[in-house]
Amino acid sequence: MSGTAVVTGLGITAPNGLGTEAYWKATLAGESGLGPVTRFDASGYPSRVAGEVPGYVAEEHIPSRLIPQTDHMTRLALTAADWALADAGLDPAELPEYGVGCVTSASGGAVEFGQRELQNLWSKGKEYVSAYQSFAWFYAVNTGQISIRNKLRGPSGVLLTEQAGGIDSIGQARRYIRKGFPAAISGGVDAPLCPWGWVPQIASGLMSTVHDPARAYLPFSARATGYVPGEGGAILLIEDAEAARERGAPTVYGEITGYAATLDPAPGSGRPPGLRRAAEGAIADAGLRPEDIDVVLADASGDPAADRAESAALAGIFGPGAVPVTAPKSMTGRLLAGGAALDVATALLALRDGVIPPTVNVTEAAPDHPIDLVTEAREAPLRTALVLARGHGGFNSALVVRRP
Repeated sequence: MSGTAVVTGLGITAPNGLGTEAYWKATLAGESGLGPVTRFDASGYPSRVAGEVPGYVAEEHIPSRLIPQTDHMTRLALTAADWALADAGLDPAELPEYGVGCVTSASGGAVEFGQRELQNLWSKGKEYVSAYQSFAWFYAVNTGQISIRNKLRGPSGVLLTEQAGGIDSIGQARRYIRKGFPAAISGGVDAPLCPWGWVPQIASGLMSTVHDPARAYLPFSARATGYVPGEGGAILLIEDAEAARERGAPTVYGEITGYAATLDPAPGSGRPPGLRRAAEGAIADAGLRPEDIDVVLADASGDPAADRAESAALAGIFGPGAVPVTAPKSMTGRLLAGGAALDVATALLALRDGVIPPTVNVTEAAPDHPIDLVTEAREAPLRTALVLARGHGGFNSALVVRRP
């Protein structure tokens, strides 16, 4: 084993594309998946726009026996994991019994399933609550169901750092590889589009209340008013580079070369946010200098103050406008636990094809954002990418990926 972690498989379920190539085609074309909420009646709420995965029929992708015991979130995750394994051409049964791990990210768990069963409890009585409620809502359910379905007996875990979790789970998977395990399934998928998942986000005060999908989520824009949530994410197959080479992996998307995470200081402390330290830590962990980074996939909060903090951190690291910055999540919304994993998958596809995907609906960065914001797909000789993520509560994570 080399201890070098590479990505050999991708599975994507996103609001602007179901499947990796459908998502990537739409993303390069600047096609947004944001629209009015249809998964529940949002007419009574101040925020009414979301990113919903289109055309997903669970019965077409997972066994019927799993339908009653899974939430929409977990069904998307199982499908994405199946696609990642198929993309990598890997059958976990061909590896040592305890050789494949699984670590995913989570935010609030399977809130749609949980809400339905609690409604049954309150309105009908305990005898109407599904026995599957005991685990189907649980924040670790994606890790558990992916492991059971694929008979994975290696190390497992779940990271609860909200939007930063997708990067944190991939960082943990890299630790598994460095410890000598040949492979790990990682990433994150979320689906918070129900009242139980909607109200806490509204309470944060960070969600956009603009009802026009083309104007609701405008990161780094002078018209930014907050973020739009979405569902979906990405599952990645991460392998030891030597093990992948020996088995003849059909594709190596890239190497995970650097990772770092920090926590913001307490409000009112006067100390700076931790995003810059996370980014600098990931670059240093990769053995690189700032000038070696070819593109940054930004966290892109959509909240004006948070966006200013991020653009200031980037200008401080790289210099004003010195590196292209993009926010393809402007087409999907912020996917909570699935968002950062999707950004990592997007970065790997950008490295593969030598093109930076756009930030849509934003014509240019506001004057108080000293960054080179990519607003139309831009061809470029890409070698390395930095992916940034922040989770509600002060979590900051950064990942550097390199083209093979």
